[in-house]
Amino acid sequence: MDDRSKLRPLRPLPNLIFMSRWLQLPLYLGLILAQAVYVWQFWAELVSLIAAAFGSESALAHILEAVHVEGAPKPTKLNETVIMLVVLGLIDVVMISNLLIMVIVGGYETFVSRLNLEGHPDQPEWLSHVNASVLKVKLATAIIGISSIHLLKTFINAKAYDEKTLVAQTAIHVAFLLSAMAIAACDRIMPHPERAEDGRAHRPKDTP
Repeated sequence: MDDRSKLRPLRPLPNLIFMSRWLQLPLYLGLILAQAVYVWQFWAELVSLIAAAFGSESALAHILEAVHVEGAPKPTKLNETVIMLVVLGLIDVVMISNLLIMVIVGGYETFVSRLNLEGHPDQPEWLSHVNASVLKVKLATAIIGISSIHLLKTFINAKAYDEKTLVAQTAIHVAFLLSAMAIAACDRIMPHPERAEDGRAHRPKDTP
């Protein structure tokens, strides 16, 4: 007999509290719409870059305006630095999109309802053992990657920033890095019953 059939129905108040998790569903649907906006933004910037490379004046003007930093000399042509800044912006969009996917898929799986992807060929490897702790570590790692991209863009235009701004951005990045290390360390030292059970399940039996 299925174990679910043995479960007693919840009392009204616990059932209401448990069902309140579905209030998060509109939040995840909203993040999916935000993901669509990022996809549109990515392709718009990529098309502008390609058009500028083929000589489109309007696309070139858009690209130069997008990468210009107040206080720095405005570039006048599509050079290596401009292309690098545009590509870093595209990578930034991709990494933020990856962060959104982890929040949408991992958060829904962890806090709302199971997706029942076991055995699906496209199931993400990390989703097979996702929980709140693993999700926090992965999100912290993703934030470090995004911060690295922003810091690199700042260093490329270092002449446009004063020393305090550079030091502050570096300190913020280091703070993100230390926070991720602290979260990972806490996850490592905290007890994980499911890991212990897996270890016992795979432990070879003693031979007489």
